[in-house]
Amino acid sequence: MSSIAVPGALAPRRAWLTDLPLLLVAAVWGASYLAAKDITTARTVIAVLVLRFGVVLPVLAVAGWRSLRRLTAGQWRGAGVLGLILSGIFLLETYGVVHTSATNAGLIISLTMIFTPFAEAAVTRVRPSRTFLAAAGLSVLGVVLLTQGAGFTRPSSGDLLMLLAALARTVHVLAMSRIRSVQGADALSLTTVQLGAAVAVFAVLSAGADSTPWSAAGDFGAREWTGLLFLSAFCTLFAFFVQMWAVRRTSPSRVSLLLGTEPLWAAAAGIALGGERLGAVGLLGGVLVLAGTAWGGRATG
Repeated sequence: MSSIAVPGALAPRRAWLTDLPLLLVAAVWGASYLAAKDITTARTVIAVLVLRFGVVLPVLAVAGWRSLRRLTAGQWRGAGVLGLILSGIFLLETYGVVHTSATNAGLIISLTMIFTPFAEAAVTRVRPSRTFLAAAGLSVLGVVLLTQGAGFTRPSSGDLLMLLAALARTVHVLAMSRIRSVQGADALSLTTVQLGAAVAVFAVLSAGADSTPWSAAGDFGAREWTGLLFLSAFCTLFAFFVQMWAVRRTSPSRVSLLLGTEPLWAAAAGIALGGERLGAVGLLGGVLVLAGTAWGGRATG
């Protein structure tokens, strides 16, 4: 009995050694909305996206050079398509967070956890369970209350863009599971090609934008560069490598559950650091979004 009990007693400690870095990833992702809002304006969205991913792309390319060379032509094409979708996600998210609060952005984007099973059900023609439908309804009600926290008015353009970003994330998840050519590719090379394709899109768009990456970089002070490096180093590089490390040491379900706390951290950062206020109605909406997404996640688990 004692020889069996000892490993069991140590297992939770080992689990927490994996859980803590994942929670840190969720925290920095939650804070990324406030950081992006702090350094970006409507004029500089595309320029900031070029800088954010242009900084990190060479590091990923060097780290994954051998695996990149092993990709087939079909895998390059598939990853490129995913990169185009990814560029749309980041454009919607970044323009969205400029026009709404960081708290709203983080909570609305969490609806991806609800949209994805609906989209998968449409593709597979398998009807969602009643429990999941109830959870989805709770989340939608939460979003309505969240975006109307200051009184019932038309949702802001930023709220609608974040909603579209959540839908785009759903498309991206489904595409990754449906494009057969990328299913055999390793995560590092797949991510590198996707980000490369996204940066190419941002670079093309920046040619006709109000602010070029070089002019935006020239206008940056210490605060803006700190925010940009936080988004590049922590929200992209660190987050990616922690996910790769963690998924080999725990279950994908546990990784998803821990990363699903991102909206909590977004709300905490917006309220504590950004001076944002939800109000009673908005607070209730945020709670309902979190409850609905958690309930829906368990219903599909």
